[in-house]
Amino acid sequence: MPDAREKILVVEDDPSLAMGLLHNLKFEGFDVSLARDGETGLRMACDDRPDLVILDVMLPGIDGFEVLAELRRAGLEMQILMLTARGTDEDKVQGLGMGADDYITKPFSLRELIARVNAALRRVRRERAEAAARPVVFADIVIDLKTRTVRKAGEPRRLSQKEFELLMFMARNPGRVLTREEILKVVWGWDYDGTDRTVDNFIRALRAALEDDPANPVFFRTAFGAGYIFNLEKPAAT
Repeated sequence: MPDAREKILVVEDDPSLAMGLLHNLKFEGFDVSLARDGETGLRMACDDRPDLVILDVMLPGIDGFEVLAELRRAGLEMQILMLTARGTDEDKVQGLGMGADDYITKPFSLRELIARVNAALRRVRRERAEAAARPVVFADIVIDLKTRTVRKAGEPRRLSQKEFELLMFMARNPGRVLTREEILKVVWGWDYDGTDRTVDNFIRALRAALEDDPANPVFFRTAFGAGYIFNLEKPAAT
């Protein structure tokens, strides 16, 4: 039986195939949702954080390759299984090179698809167990993913749920400029109608909780005119 936490998002515009996948995956015991175009699929993937996305290449609006690129650019690590009617090596190489985890060519058998879904979700379970057992450590800060707690120099730091999610998103993307728009989409979701000031206020809260000198941040650095950069290490003392 699949884990109750395992969610699958199907992004497919063909009505009969989409409904067939929806019903058969639900019959297998998965929590399944459906999007009929690329933009909706991208929004749902960012908002719902499924364990697996079954993503058609040929979609109205933005295509599957664009959706894949946006998800990986946002640092979202869910498993992605690409569907395509084009069985050329070039398509497969492109998709896998952009970060897809598996590829299946139409027409396919239901048994093959379910086998690939189960294989992908076994990887999810294994990675989740490994991540839960391994804390994230930088400088004197320890993040325990299993208990969702944070300690600095051995002392607990109380963070809200959104502060913790923002911290984890930045910690998974060290050294990369993260725009305020990207942070809002990933941490708050595509439907959030707040402003960039929301991000600034939460960064300020993280600095207050985790920086030695919040006025001169080391970890949560401002990229002026762009957003923020997360720096994993303190500079060497001079």
